[in-house]
Amino acid sequence: MTTGVDENSKIGKNCSQPPKLIWYFSPPMANVPKTRLTLSRSRRNLEILQVFVQRNLKSRYRGSYLGVYWSLLNPLLMTGIYTAIFGAVFAEYYDNSIINYILAAFTGLSVIHFYSGSTSQALRSVVTNGTILNKISLPVSILPASAIAANLFQFSIGTFPLLAIMALLISGNILNSIALILPVAALAFLCTGVGFILAGLYVFFRDLPYFYQLVVYALRIGTPVFYPSEIVPEKVRNVIELNPLAAIIESVRQITLSGDLPDLKLIWGALLSSMLVAVLGWICFQLQRDQFMDLL
Repeated sequence: MTTGVDENSKIGKNCSQPPKLIWYFSPPMANVPKTRLTLSRSRRNLEILQVFVQRNLKSRYRGSYLGVYWSLLNPLLMTGIYTAIFGAVFAEYYDNSIINYILAAFTGLSVIHFYSGSTSQALRSVVTNGTILNKISLPVSILPASAIAANLFQFSIGTFPLLAIMALLISGNILNSIALILPVAALAFLCTGVGFILAGLYVFFRDLPYFYQLVVYALRIGTPVFYPSEIVPEKVRNVIELNPLAAIIESVRQITLSGDLPDLKLIWGALLSSMLVAVLGWICFQLQRDQFMDLL
């Protein structure tokens, strides 16, 4: 009977008693079929992911009355501010309707708020859990993934139902509500890839959070979040279109607000670009992983 050791990290010498879901016993590797061993590891990793997601949500909303629904406050508040300042000017780009501008601003702000919150939390996930990594054997990649998963759960409970209801009321077609899952999946892939890159870099560069705040602010202003893309000069617009966030926001708005059937070209463009970022982020994280324990 041996303790399972993941290659991502080593058990510290002064190991205290770890959580039940993380510490496990397994038969000798030679006697276990490869398929069964893979399934066992996958099941264990899912259990660990669940533990960290629950830990993330409980620590964030302990003692809170609204819980995950606080995630709606930021986009709703910012939508009100932008509507008061820019609503009368930008309404002409939305069929001269303030309501349409409010809905467009809310969809854009919901996407950027999810991106900002999830990637910022993933950035700190490895370093803040360094003590745990030095005591307990677990896959390091679980940490940034759990930060993204916690925010995705929060989004699916709070913001997604509102967007789905908007899509159903405007289009009259439940297919639009269901199709919203695809750009949201693209958003999750994008945040996961960026989260892996940031979490790995933060181990080496501790000034990264301050720099990333500037990046998020630039993305918030440089992406058509609260303003229509039509007001952007064409040369600049061509650059903005390279931003995967812009494609995701455009796809969410098309599905939710246009009343037309989902545009598959927009959806697949957002998915492919986001999946590419996710793969690159995973590769970068794995290349840096072996050096983490020396710096934590």
